[in-house]
Amino acid sequence: MPFAGGDQQHLAGADLAGADAVVDMEAARGDDQRHRNRVAVLRHVLARGQAQADNARRPGVRDLPEAEGAWLVACVGSRHVKIIRATGIDGAMQARGTVVVIDVLRSFTVSAYALAGGARECRLVRTVAEARALAARTAGAVICAEEDALPVEGIPISNSPTTIREIDLEGRILIQRSTAGTQVAAAAKGDDIFAASLVVARATVQACLLRNPARVTLIASADHPEDHACAHYLEALLRGEQPNLEQLLLPLRESERYRRAMSGAWPGFPSTDLGLSLDANRFDFAMPVTPQPGYMRLTASS
Repeated sequence: MPFAGGDQQHLAGADLAGADAVVDMEAARGDDQRHRNRVAVLRHVLARGQAQADNARRPGVRDLPEAEGAWLVACVGSRHVKIIRATGIDGAMQARGTVVVIDVLRSFTVSAYALAGGARECRLVRTVAEARALAARTAGAVICAEEDALPVEGIPISNSPTTIREIDLEGRILIQRSTAGTQVAAAAKGDDIFAASLVVARATVQACLLRNPARVTLIASADHPEDHACAHYLEALLRGEQPNLEQLLLPLRESERYRRAMSGAWPGFPSTDLGLSLDANRFDFAMPVTPQPGYMRLTASS
């Protein structure tokens, strides 16, 4: 699969001669501050069917067996990478280095499904009024919005990956407003910013390491167990470890919030959103975010 322009530049600067990618990590704040050496093998499926190659703009999904692809091993060099975890807008405003903003339920899961479904890009805004105004001046725009995890009157799509999958988004622009994810992304400071959720976890780690960062800040957009679980999962992957995601997700599955979502009685939150949101590494693209006048632009980068 061809790399997007930005990742081609980062990849061109990496030493691909080595068989392993050794990354010396600093423990995140709150850990024991021991330095560890870990092998980070960044693997990306290269071989695709001709039909997908002809439609390279559409992001790939995790549905090809390994036998159908050759693995690319990218050596990112041996260096210190400081991993910091933060939460919410305050954490975003203090973030430095390569920044990953996490919203699992459900904003950046919606973004991923929209891009996989053919959307050209997503545009993140802070308020419903901004979403409506941006949609009014954007040809082919679709609005997806919620306030306090509830639907917004007059906007039929309420931050639901289930609903997004049912809409033809080919070539269109999705305008997103959410209570947590889009707010934190708008506040984030960093050299490179990525939106992330479990469905794009490994691809996000790969994109971060290809930038050879000195620091990675992982921001849970809200103080929710699934966002913290995703942050721990990403951190472990950055260290070259094989994390137990089911163990990390136990606090979510044992929560009243999870039971409410599973009941199907939450307006604008079909129970199927949970399965779609917790399907780790479903897609093989990262989602870089860049500031634009009046919004943040989110795209797919393979």
